[in-house]
Amino acid sequence: MSRRVVGPFNRVEGDLEVQLEIEDDRVTGAQVVSPLYRGFEQMLHGRDPFDALVYVPRICGICSVSQSVAAAQAIAALQGVASPPNGELARNLILANENVADHLTHFYLFFMPDFAREIYCAEPWYAAAYRRFKAVEGSAASEALQARAGFLHLMGLLAGKWPHSLALQPGGTTRAIEAQEKARIRSILFAFRQFLERRLFGDALENVMALDSEQALATWREQAAPESSDFRQFLQIADALELAKLGRAADRFMSYGVYPIEARPLFRQGVWDGAFGELDPTCIAEDISHAWLHQQNGPRHPFEGVTQPSLEVPDAYTWCKAPRLDGRVMEVGALARQVVDGHPLVRDLVAHSGGNVRNRVIARLLEIARVVVAMEHWVQALRPKEAFCSHAPMPEEAQGCGMIEAARGSLGHWIRVKHGRILNYQIIAPTTWNFSPRDAQGVPGALEQALVGAPVRAGEVDPVAVQHIVRSFDPCMVCTVH
Repeated sequence: MSRRVVGPFNRVEGDLEVQLEIEDDRVTGAQVVSPLYRGFEQMLHGRDPFDALVYVPRICGICSVSQSVAAAQAIAALQGVASPPNGELARNLILANENVADHLTHFYLFFMPDFAREIYCAEPWYAAAYRRFKAVEGSAASEALQARAGFLHLMGLLAGKWPHSLALQPGGTTRAIEAQEKARIRSILFAFRQFLERRLFGDALENVMALDSEQALATWREQAAPESSDFRQFLQIADALELAKLGRAADRFMSYGVYPIEARPLFRQGVWDGAFGELDPTCIAEDISHAWLHQQNGPRHPFEGVTQPSLEVPDAYTWCKAPRLDGRVMEVGALARQVVDGHPLVRDLVAHSGGNVRNRVIARLLEIARVVVAMEHWVQALRPKEAFCSHAPMPEEAQGCGMIEAARGSLGHWIRVKHGRILNYQIIAPTTWNFSPRDAQGVPGALEQALVGAPVRAGEVDPVAVQHIVRSFDPCMVCTVH
């Protein structure tokens, strides 16, 4: 058996290392290391609760809106304030704008360039993949970046700026939309839909959303040549490399639910472990037995959590905590959202091959189609001249949580206030769930499980299969530890 450290990874937000154990050209064990400590939870201690709306967006530059929405919902729970319909719609649009832009960025700039690596040069699909997806030089990068830039103009209209907008508040949004701005948002969505239907899917969004089984997806793919769309080109590569057999974890999925309209989310809350189950947030706890943190007596719920750095932990190898739901490892992300919500295509894919590299990417692209169509309806429902924000006083003592879905999965903020100041603030980010270390029982996190069995080709220093598995989760390491 040999040991190898892979990292730091390029095209990953933040610092990441993976320690691999390799035997007979296969990964037999892995430890995922988050080497950067952030300290945001400590920064917030003793501050005014509204200060969180300024601090937490700066956790990350690519998913700052998600942090803002989670913080705003946590503070809204303290105040007992609800958003007016316009505020709810605008918040959904802002969060969806960021999440869809993240999905697009991941596919074109982070994930697909790996298939233009020289290691694949003998593959029959390689030349087309190189022309289209080669990092920086491929034709896809400039097209996708142009489409993304145009799409993010929506953020300027609804939130004032991105990242780190202050428009998102506990009672809604501060940026009211006039009739002419509503028309402009519709035109932005129309232009983005054109790019998706012309280049990403090569078909109407509604037709992609209607795919209801693995067989239906295969039939759809065969209706046109691989190079007719980037999705079909990915499916061709995924079949050739058998990505459906790569990167399977425990097949337990969780979603907090997201994009509520009158308290009914577009994608529902729940868990999936072969069957749908309700999510009990009181069963969430963080184990720190393998983290460089001051140890405590057993796992704790975030309301009781403590984040105090300590390098004197014998079994520690990361700054990342190990969140568990009722003691179980959970996978979060677009695949989890779609399987929990019950989309028939994703349910069928998971039934046949579980959570894997191919299925995570398919779910992410399917989600782009579903969310953009929903955004078109939300814009139509906006009512200029009506309220976008409600207000309420801050109690001297209370606790609340904000549980939402970022692009990469379930994001939770838990806040306790005493004497009008933050007594405790705890954050569990999506990559904290997916890239967690072992817990006190020695059970590895989702990525550590998914890496076991990955092949290592002769002469590889950074195994390409490991790269595919890591990127299939779309990690955001700067959000992982606080």
